Amino acid sequence: MSSIWAQGVELPRFGPPEGDLRADVLVIGGGLAGILCAWRLAQDGVDCVLVEADRLCGGVTQNTTAKITAQHGLVYHKLTEKLGPERARLYLEANLAALEEYRGLCREVDCDFEEKDSFVYAVNGLRQIDRELAALDRLGFPAEFAAELPLPIPTAGAVRFPNQAQFHPLKFAAALVRDLRIFEGARVLELKPGTAVTGHGKIRAEKTVIATHFPMLNKHGSYFLKLYQSRSYVLALDNAPDVGGMYVDEDEKGLSFRNAGGRLLLGGGGHRTGKRGDGWKGLESIARTHWPEARPAARWAAQDCVSLDGAPYVGRYSKRTHGLYVVTGFNKWGMTSAMAASAVLADLVQGRENPYAAAFDPSRTVLRPQLAVNGWEAALGLLTPAVPRCPHMGCALKYNAQEHSWDCSCHGSRFGENGRLLDNPANGDLRT
Repeated sequence: MSSIWAQGVELPRFGPPEGDLRADVLVIGGGLAGILCAWRLAQDGVDCVLVEADRLCGGVTQNTTAKITAQHGLVYHKLTEKLGPERARLYLEANLAALEEYRGLCREVDCDFEEKDSFVYAVNGLRQIDRELAALDRLGFPAEFAAELPLPIPTAGAVRFPNQAQFHPLKFAAALVRDLRIFEGARVLELKPGTAVTGHGKIRAEKTVIATHFPMLNKHGSYFLKLYQSRSYVLALDNAPDVGGMYVDEDEKGLSFRNAGGRLLLGGGGHRTGKRGDGWKGLESIARTHWPEARPAARWAAQDCVSLDGAPYVGRYSKRTHGLYVVTGFNKWGMTSAMAASAVLADLVQGRENPYAAAFDPSRTVLRPQLAVNGWEAALGLLTPAVPRCPHMGCALKYNAQEHSWDCSCHGSRFGENGRLLDNPANGDLRT
């Protein structure tokens, strides 16, 4: 059940550390966000170490649909309302700058980079489309309305972002990591001020960036309330049409489409981790209905951290922590957001101002409706009298028959049937 990105691409391997280490900056987490952060710091001449608990890009990065776009759903009218027009503008500019950085870097990296238009479509009416176009017009971005789309499902119309991109994320990551100081198989078991403890020794660093997908520290930042995790599913189809662009439904439970390597990537089936979902069944039914000659070549699932207001958390871990930084909450748009986040973090870690930092400040208000939902789900999980329990914060786990795993609806940790940790924030295997 591996993604097409993981088939035939072998990232360089790195061993665990041997004894204690020192560095100016420690990056914890070897997904694309952590890799880009370490790469930027190394480019600036900073002595940086990156540690990964398992294998580089073994989580979300290898399970993405790999769209590089500043169009993150119909997000800009929502950000304008929640964060204000200035922060919405900064969010847009940060992601457009990230797209340009990819465009420049990918000229030197063989990673199947292709420029494609991006579309967010609506199925039931144009009210949300019109609101998004009006918000983008106020922000000065030349988005366009698209009336007809080459999709097999009926649509009312779409917002089009021209000249966005898609790529092969593991080929790209492989080109960045070769000259970095990286250690794999080095799970951080304890984090103290200035010191990270692994099973292979201690790593002392003046500053630390936590890029572990879901942040690993509970006592600071309240990320266990500010985030929830969502699963979604992808089918890679042979003998299916080329849709000519990147498409996603404005409804988070809708479908996404893009092509890669002659295959159509059909995505959808999103649901909160730990809740009931159809997995790949709905996608398979859609494929049979619209492309009866198509054949599944691969299928996989992704897990994403969702913030309270639609913007990631990038910056100081909390107001009370010094020298500790975080990157999380990409809301299913991790490729462009990882590049934008790495630019913000590289500046903050080195004591420089960053023009986009205010749009991602992790200490912004938490007074959003989603906070109550997250709190309710946590309370339900804690009060449910069932076993096994998640070692993260003690919530009840639910069996996921589609993926043969034990999943936590509180914070999204997942475990295999043998108890092996599949997704954090839990920091170790399930004890059975």
